[in-house]
Amino acid sequence: MASAQDLRKRIKSVTNTQQITKAMKMVASARLRRAQGKAEATRPYAEKVGQILRHISNSDLGDYSSPLLEVRPVKRTCYIVIGADKGLAGAFSSNVLKKTIEEIGTKSSSDYILIASGRKPIENLKSRGYHVNYGHSGYSDKPSYEHARLIMSEALSLYERQEVDEVIMIFTRFVNSMTQIAQAERILPLEQPDDEVKGEEYDFMPSAASVLDAVLPKYLEITVYNGLLQSAASELGARMTAMTSATDNAGELIESLGLQYNKLRQSSITNEISEIVGGANALR
Repeated sequence: MASAQDLRKRIKSVTNTQQITKAMKMVASARLRRAQGKAEATRPYAEKVGQILRHISNSDLGDYSSPLLEVRPVKRTCYIVIGADKGLAGAFSSNVLKKTIEEIGTKSSSDYILIASGRKPIENLKSRGYHVNYGHSGYSDKPSYEHARLIMSEALSLYERQEVDEVIMIFTRFVNSMTQIAQAERILPLEQPDDEVKGEEYDFMPSAASVLDAVLPKYLEITVYNGLLQSAASELGARMTAMTSATDNAGELIESLGLQYNKLRQSSITNEISEIVGGANALR
């Protein structure tokens, strides 16, 4: 059985840990509000531009052609995997890893190229024998547009050189601080428009082809940027939830240890009183 001194040391240790987890929770909460705001502001723009581009790509463009619209048999896939730089975020990193492994399936290393954003996915994929062709880290909870531009430039170069036949982005969609969903989204080649988009009409100046040339690369960059922002909000939400749970668990443990300490002290005091009484009786 632990001594009173051991219990005091453990209560102090758990209390210090609780203070750390509480501070991390507050930091994650403050950053989450900013990240969530950016993600929510970017998503409608990316979705609408995507609808317009899919509509243009389905229109009569004459002799216009672009390698970014070329649909060809898929022999090799580029996966853009977006994850976290740090841990202590619950199942966030493991969910991204599971989704990536699920998407790759039984493909051999010659059938895909990996672009990983975040120290955790880079380390986790390498430790499981996957070759990461391009790795970026150091910004997972505060990504900028330049990070998205760099990642997309690598994927575009591969696609234009026909080294890959499709580009799939694996990221975590932010729902709320309690719910984040790892998902895969194909960003190249562009998907055909749905019925709702087909019913819309647009006028393009000077031409649909010139608009497509100008907007398509930007759309791909904003799509990756939104993926980075969604992942950042998800990471911070998962970390806030994990730190909230850790803080609560530490509080329960402190309470339990305090109860054990009080019982031990009470037992010790009772024994001391019994010894004093026994000694006094012996002197009579």
